[in-house]
Amino acid sequence: MKTIVVVGDTLLDTDITGSAQRLSPDAPVPVVDVADVGRRAGGAGLAARMLERDGVQVHLVTVLSDDGASGLLRTALAGIPLTSGPSDAPTPVKTRIRAGAQAVVRFDEGCAPPPVPAVTAQMLAAVAAADAVLVSDYGRGLTANPALRELLGALAGRIPVVWDPHPAGADPVPGVAAVTPNMTEALQAAGETPGGVPAGLRAAERLLARWSSRSVVVTMGAQGALALPAAGLAQVLPAPRIRENDSCGAGDRFAASLVVRLLDGDGLEAAVESAVGTAASFLAAGGVAALDREETLPVLGSDVPDALATAALIRERGGTVVATGGCFDLLHAGHARTLLAARGLGDCLIVCLNSDDSVRRLKGEARPIIGAEDRAELLQSLECVDGVLVFEEDTPSAVLERLRPDIWVKGGDYREDQLPEAELIRSWGGETVTVPYHPARSTTALASALAKVG
Repeated sequence: MKTIVVVGDTLLDTDITGSAQRLSPDAPVPVVDVADVGRRAGGAGLAARMLERDGVQVHLVTVLSDDGASGLLRTALAGIPLTSGPSDAPTPVKTRIRAGAQAVVRFDEGCAPPPVPAVTAQMLAAVAAADAVLVSDYGRGLTANPALRELLGALAGRIPVVWDPHPAGADPVPGVAAVTPNMTEALQAAGETPGGVPAGLRAAERLLARWSSRSVVVTMGAQGALALPAAGLAQVLPAPRIRENDSCGAGDRFAASLVVRLLDGDGLEAAVESAVGTAASFLAAGGVAALDREETLPVLGSDVPDALATAALIRERGGTVVATGGCFDLLHAGHARTLLAARGLGDCLIVCLNSDDSVRRLKGEARPIIGAEDRAELLQSLECVDGVLVFEEDTPSAVLERLRPDIWVKGGDYREDQLPEAELIRSWGGETVTVPYHPARSTTALASALAKVG
């Protein structure tokens, strides 16, 4: 199995979580009743943990102090092959306090930039043995070490090297496969003023010339990523719509996925597209707060885990989950009206979509006209749809049992006794409602009209 080496700065992240039900009598600030204190590796350590959980053979190369926080950090890194050198600086600790899913405040300790640390022969040997390298720079000076930079420059011509930069860090060495600043970092590094994608593209062009890398990939949060290769046109790879409350760790998740895809031989566009989807799924599953229970999730669309994760997140926030179902073969205005009406009844809308085989059994061999994958993608592109679940059965009962919506919506003049799933919905306290049906707008009528014009 090929090995990815993550080299860079490692931090200790501490999460203090609880509930906030009252204000302090001393000041107008919330009182957080602590329920749990969790610690994990941050920075390069977080990227290495993500790769390890993906089943990738990973090796972490970093420097560690010998203080008390370093002991906690070593415990958090248990199970990850590690080669570390000494650091004279204190272990940087970032402590986040959360009330439920809401961040309240963050405290940083020991995060002042230290002197450039030394690099041991063992560290250099571990990096030299890599099949691919992820440089995770958190501004602690390791990437400025001359011996390490010389080695990384030599490796960049032979293996995939992805460089995740930091505003306080060193410039990437020339020739790396991709440098992955976020939009804020790219604009700051290029001296460009904010201005959306055009400003990001101008920044990427300047940074590509300055860094002499093979590509610059600017991550843009909910807008996806802007990939600019040294030869070729820039491409924007959009991100799927998700609901997320904390973007912490998304950049690490993106860079870790990108280096995996490049090592597997993907081209830049395919690798970036995959990394965008992986980062979105990571956030949809709860981000770093849910890292211990996160599975490798596909992107939103017809994928079961993401729709279920979206529904779970809405419930966690006390919201109402709405679901509707159908074939949705050839989307038309009647569908749009039904979906908009359903979405207005709660805080998210999940569409239960008949698979191709299910549609054939219900509608005949000539249907569906559009395959399930495309139908799901079209539905997911609608602003009112938050997730899609494809089911194989003739009825949505099994998928509803998994989803357990608060409200089940059907379009038309059905009576409750005509909806066999109504009793199932009622079994967990849910409600079944109908919204107006528009008979002049139907897939059958649309298909007939299309057939007449060929």
